[in-house]
Amino acid sequence: MKKIAIVGAGSMAEAFISGILENELIDRKNVWVTNHSNQNRLRDLEERYGIRSTYNLQTLFENADIVILSMKPKDASSAIQNIRPFLTKDMLIVSVLAGVSMKTIETLAGKPLAIARSMPNTSAAVGKSATAIAVNHRVSENQLEMTKKLFETVGLVTFVEETQLDAVTGLSGSGPAYIYYLIETMEKSAVEIGLEKQIAKELIVQTLIGAAEMVKNSSKSPKQLRREVTSPGGTTEAGIRVLEEHGVQEAFISCIKAAAEQSKRMGDALCSQLQVGKT
Repeated sequence: MKKIAIVGAGSMAEAFISGILENELIDRKNVWVTNHSNQNRLRDLEERYGIRSTYNLQTLFENADIVILSMKPKDASSAIQNIRPFLTKDMLIVSVLAGVSMKTIETLAGKPLAIARSMPNTSAAVGKSATAIAVNHRVSENQLEMTKKLFETVGLVTFVEETQLDAVTGLSGSGPAYIYYLIETMEKSAVEIGLEKQIAKELIVQTLIGAAEMVKNSSKSPKQLRREVTSPGGTTEAGIRVLEEHGVQEAFISCIKAAAEQSKRMGDALCSQLQVGKT
């Protein structure tokens, strides 16, 4: 890859910048970023990472072979229409816009494009994202490989069909927030049973890391692992019984379904505004 142009300068854009440079994917002088109007943010990214920023779109996109769309989904319509004169069929367009289909991006751009639509999560900031990617038929083998290398700088990568991305959004895209919610709840309970908050946090975090490693490295299912910890008449059984009484498993299933459905609604709403068909 020769040059990466990033449109949007939020936390996901910064995660990419950090991952790209840490993995030496491309020279920092060939990473360019812009946003709508926050010059202080661009200046901060320049000073911290040694990359370049500009509001001159001609300069931003000149010789760029990868364009990353990382603005907020609600700003996608105006942003893409603003940059469309500079987008070409030779560029790989990488989207991290939740709910925005590849067909919608092409409609906004007013031309056919090679597009990789992704759903990373905020753990990209520490190189631990779980990212699912769908590509359209215009993406070449070389561009597919570039996409994989790009997202591997921020974590794990898997390729899916675009129709599966709403489900991915509900599961792993929003997933970190569910885990933070669980940690928040465990911290509150720890304080109520007499533990100091900092000690509780350390224990909770290590417990989650250990459990995740067990699931990752064991051939046993999560259900099997849970049962092995749950001795009849023991403390774990008492705790699990309360979770079941409160329907926690069902609540999590409903939570993930609701997030997936919201992702689909967001995409459908934008499609409706543009009078394009659903994808």
